[in-house]
Amino acid sequence: MENARTDHTGTIHTPAGPSARIVSLVPSLTELLIDLGLGAQLVGRTRYCVHPADRVGGIAVIGGTKAIEADTVRALNATHAIVNVDETPKDVADELTAMGVTVIVTHPNSVQDNPALFRLFGEIFDRQQQAETLCQRFDQALQDLKQTAATLPARRVLYLIWQKPWMTVSADTYIANTLRLVNWQTVGHDPDVRYPEVVMGDMIESGVDLVVFSSEPFPFTETHRQAFHEQFPQFDGRSSLIDAEMVSWYGSRALPGLNYLGTFAESLTA
Repeated sequence: MENARTDHTGTIHTPAGPSARIVSLVPSLTELLIDLGLGAQLVGRTRYCVHPADRVGGIAVIGGTKAIEADTVRALNATHAIVNVDETPKDVADELTAMGVTVIVTHPNSVQDNPALFRLFGEIFDRQQQAETLCQRFDQALQDLKQTAATLPARRVLYLIWQKPWMTVSADTYIANTLRLVNWQTVGHDPDVRYPEVVMGDMIESGVDLVVFSSEPFPFTETHRQAFHEQFPQFDGRSSLIDAEMVSWYGSRALPGLNYLGTFAESLTA
């Protein structure tokens, strides 16, 4: 059986102990660390780590998700850094390692990867009980969603994350795998690109049932949706804005996210 302290790279981490000083380069995992009771040991975050809003203000900002302020990290005496394959450039992870920081690499690719993520942090940072509580709550939320999904029809969905150019998510991504839980098949897949550009004319011809405008990374609003309908009137009545944090943020946000997705999918079925 694989050690619960094994990260995505296969590295088995030793327990960190109470003196660990953690920096997180992943917004959703910053939230998870705090929800696991590690707020006091979380000494650095990115400017995009905004949840929980009432807790992150006192944590030092060390840069963005793609570039860090190395001098700030050194000044914080960080011992551990949380990174992600999709969000953290390899050279940034290598820079942290060169500084003597223990880098914990994550890469959850489906909702079902969350319990292992909870336990990874729980085992490394001595929060096993809190991690198991999250796992139990997650299992219940997933079971509730499966019951909801049993009543939902299959739909072909274009999930837009950017405009100029239009961009979507490929099938083997956390977002696409999450949407699949409510019988939504994402379109625009490219086996070589995780977040490919799409030609809207091709999408129209492919038989899209629903166009979904995400709130991040591009902050789509109702104004964007209406402009889209003016350009592509055939989608009038077949589009919606979505709170992307609820379907793309792994970690503790996945728990309310599962409930949100079921309710959201139901609202678009009528």
